[in-house]
Amino acid sequence: MSYSWVGPPTEFNGTDDTLGGDSAVENLNQWYQSGDQAFILIAACMVLIMIPGIAFLYSGLARRKSALSLIWVCMMSFSVVIFQWYFWGYSLALSSTATNGFIGNLHHFGLRNTLGAPSPGSPLIPELLYSFYQMQFCGVTAALVIGATAERGRVVPAMVFTFFWATLVYCPLACWAWNVNGWAFKYGVLDYAGGGPVEIGSGASALAYSWVLGRRNEKMMLNFRPHNISLITLGTVFLWFGWMGFNGGSAFGANLRAAMACWNSCLTAMFAAMTWCLLDYRLAKKWSLVGWCSGTISGLVAATPASGFIPPWASIILGVVTGICCNFATKIKFFIGVDDALDVFAEHGVGGIVGLLFNALFAADYIIGLDGVNTGVVGGWLNQNWRLLYVQVAYVLACTAYSFVVSALLAKAIDMIPGLHLRASEEAELLGMDDDQHGEFAYDYVEVRRDYLAWTPAEKEQKEDGAIVVPQHGIEEHQNLMNSSRHATAALPEPGPSEGEPVREKTAESTE
Repeated sequence: MSYSWVGPPTEFNGTDDTLGGDSAVENLNQWYQSGDQAFILIAACMVLIMIPGIAFLYSGLARRKSALSLIWVCMMSFSVVIFQWYFWGYSLALSSTATNGFIGNLHHFGLRNTLGAPSPGSPLIPELLYSFYQMQFCGVTAALVIGATAERGRVVPAMVFTFFWATLVYCPLACWAWNVNGWAFKYGVLDYAGGGPVEIGSGASALAYSWVLGRRNEKMMLNFRPHNISLITLGTVFLWFGWMGFNGGSAFGANLRAAMACWNSCLTAMFAAMTWCLLDYRLAKKWSLVGWCSGTISGLVAATPASGFIPPWASIILGVVTGICCNFATKIKFFIGVDDALDVFAEHGVGGIVGLLFNALFAADYIIGLDGVNTGVVGGWLNQNWRLLYVQVAYVLACTAYSFVVSALLAKAIDMIPGLHLRASEEAELLGMDDDQHGEFAYDYVEVRRDYLAWTPAEKEQKEDGAIVVPQHGIEEHQNLMNSSRHATAALPEPGPSEGEPVREKTAESTE
């Protein structure tokens, strides 16, 4: 059942302002509508699907000999984030008892004092649900950042980086934008679902990590192309689906603002996709599916900070502008000499900036008030709020500079710790991260092609039970084969590598 007044369905007057009451004797659900809670629970699960979506996208964009490694780092980064967010991440980002405006405190350490009281983000849902939903945002951002390891980064140091990056970069950015005492929140910044913490944070941090990690070996980049466009498309569709929970759920209830955010997200994404394809066609005279995927993602990125603020007609303009800006931004990495292998900064960093600036021009009070809670909030230039432009610009500059500098310093500090060098060896890069770091492969024929000289023909007679069979193929035999021929292969000239290059590749030395 809906209601006709502004604000939550029932005014909160629980017996405990911190926990919402004593759940042993009280019904703490009484302050909320079950539909709102159900919607945000589903939205949180939709956002979670974005993480394997990122994994598939990144895997498809890489070469097949490192395809599995990118899936691993994305999925394992979420494991790290779940621990970090439970441990102290939520408290450092969104504790409403912290008043410094920069970072939270440990009031919610280990989810203490987190239960049935209204959330700091919206009175429509309880804090326990809010903390779970916000955890997915941190997980998505970390997965985006860690794609910077592509094809040359060791995975254990990357996971160490993820924990401290979430603590020192993501939590402060989230506090600035969404904490009721954050400096950007008080300054009047409009950031709906994470243009600063998620998009600029991931884009600038990935650029910094790529810079510290160094460029991939140029000899290994001959004829480089994404190895699996079907996987790229699957990842993009997963992301698009999850983004409906990402942007729609940021209304924190099943309401009209959530519906508007979903509409705006689709409009921006599809106009950005069409724009990107047209720009690619002018150069290649071919219709690129990778271009469609890239445009779709850049549009969804730009919609992240703006979809809950601007009207649909402005979302169409945003899609076109974002498609143009992000497409040309893919050239930035060549100008600055940083190997941002998966164009995280070009799509997420630049797209987030464009979306935030559009809020200054097109945010409207009647869109913001569609959630039935934030009525009376003034928009941007459509509401004659001229100061919002420099407010948004200042926020963009602060997020970009802080994310890049702190991420670079953190990555360099970890790289200097013995045993935690970020970069794999040249031999490991030639062999591929799948073989060097995991001993597993995204495709079985990669291993088959590598090991075909070590195969033993099948015997006619079946082995008796208990007989010991010495493996004649697989990683161990491959390693032995490579070790025995190391000196011979060292004498060979280094060819331009083809994907899945078998016998002539160097063996992986110790990456310590």
